[in-house]
Amino acid sequence: MQARDNDVRRWETCGRAWIGVLRHVWAAGVAGMEDVGPIIEGPPLMFEISSLSWEDPILLKHGDRDRIARRAQERARDAVTGRYGPRLRDLDGVDQLRWVVGLLRARPWTTSAWISLTLPGEDAAAVPCLTALSFRIRGYRLIMTGMFRSQDVFRGYLAYIPLREVQLQVAEELGLPAGPLRVFVDVPHVRVAEAERVAAVLAAVPEPNAA
Repeated sequence: MQARDNDVRRWETCGRAWIGVLRHVWAAGVAGMEDVGPIIEGPPLMFEISSLSWEDPILLKHGDRDRIARRAQERARDAVTGRYGPRLRDLDGVDQLRWVVGLLRARPWTTSAWISLTLPGEDAAAVPCLTALSFRIRGYRLIMTGMFRSQDVFRGYLAYIPLREVQLQVAEELGLPAGPLRVFVDVPHVRVAEAERVAAVLAAVPEPNAA
């Protein structure tokens, strides 16, 4: 089920969020271009997800099962893996997640617990899609926002669940429960080459309250 207020869409599960974001791009998207080729580009979108799991039934049925299985196997290791790991744990010698934990311990009310994953002047090809993370404590819960400059949302769930694991790590170090994961995508899109696959997924998962 989707709730919405103040232009923030809210979904209970990652699978429902994935379908909702796909519908957003499918319904409001226009022709665009990315480095990978032609895309369908949707308007910017902010949303929250309450529950995220690799065992999500919608993802297991309609997602990329091979990639889901590989990512799920990584759960036994540090959640901060892959391309973003060095930028979170060792950006110019700074462990940014440790810095966030220290700041929030000292000033739980702060809105300054933001970290950047970009480097000034770096090659454009190296700029990550995930550009920043924001952490704040509200209602005795840790809220985290991931900001994407651009995202191919057809496989967006492959980024959302690892982000949740980062949020849980920081929350555990602070001794707090995790609140919802908030995501902002400036340029949500799908590749034109995968448009038929997107249409097939949307046709297989009816909209809530649809006949």
